[in-house]
Amino acid sequence: MPPAPLETVAAGITFQNPLLLAAGTAGYGREVAQVLNLDSLGGIVTKAVSVTPRSGAPAPRVAEFEGGMINAVGLANPGMDEVRGKELPWLEQNVRRARVIVNIVGNTTDEFAAVIRKLDDSTAISAYELNVSCPNVRAGGMEFGADAKSLTEVVTGARGATRKPLFVKLSPALPDIARTAHAAADAGADGITVVNTMPGLVVDVEARRPALGFGSGGVSGSGLLPVGVLAAYKVAREVSIPVIGAGGISRATDIVQYVLAGATLVAVGTAVMQDPKLPARLIADLGQWLTRHGVASIGELRGALEWAH
Repeated sequence: MPPAPLETVAAGITFQNPLLLAAGTAGYGREVAQVLNLDSLGGIVTKAVSVTPRSGAPAPRVAEFEGGMINAVGLANPGMDEVRGKELPWLEQNVRRARVIVNIVGNTTDEFAAVIRKLDDSTAISAYELNVSCPNVRAGGMEFGADAKSLTEVVTGARGATRKPLFVKLSPALPDIARTAHAAADAGADGITVVNTMPGLVVDVEARRPALGFGSGGVSGSGLLPVGVLAAYKVAREVSIPVIGAGGISRATDIVQYVLAGATLVAVGTAVMQDPKLPARLIADLGQWLTRHGVASIGELRGALEWAH
């Protein structure tokens, strides 16, 4: 039997469709299970997991503006022990068809591997996503992804802790995102996620202070779409491992843009927080778009962008 039109294989994993919920959007799954059918998705990327619990950033953590949303959640999470004991068993029991990718954060290079070792025996987990946009406390707060040595140490350590696929999530603020992706691939990454949120600041002009309790935050929403698509294009041309395109998706044609640019999977975030029914529409609309354009499989579009430059 031929594969379904939306079926996608990435890093040796078969996804029933290319649509993922981005990290932080779905919590650990149960938080959104009452408002959307998780098993209709290609997969979910969980919110971050760290070695110890994190209380996160001060309120307010989210603010909207005309071009999207800005947030500073501070990677709040209950820590790896509670996630292993409470959240992963729920996923094992309740998610059958969607693939689960667990987002990992750390204060040091060693902590990424420590979290993976704690969680790795769970049958719920298909892969991991390493958030290397967080600061390395042993390198003066520089992002792991902004320093080739730190990035290599994170990926190499994580690679030694699991046989499951590793996706590395990169910031759009990196000076050469394709080169960074190449370094991650050389260190053992199985895929690259682009992009994380863009650093930004929204000001409450009446209070003359930042709209977020933390001050600055990560910008997401429709305005990030062209940034993410260009990053996906650059990275897909640089590495042979699959790319997850993320940033600004709200329509099926946004997904098509990412796939044409070279992405294998896509992750939707901000738009789902505004409309939990959006994923079902995106999947249906994407299938209809393929039919209208005589495309038998989503894979036919991958990297088919015609751009002579």
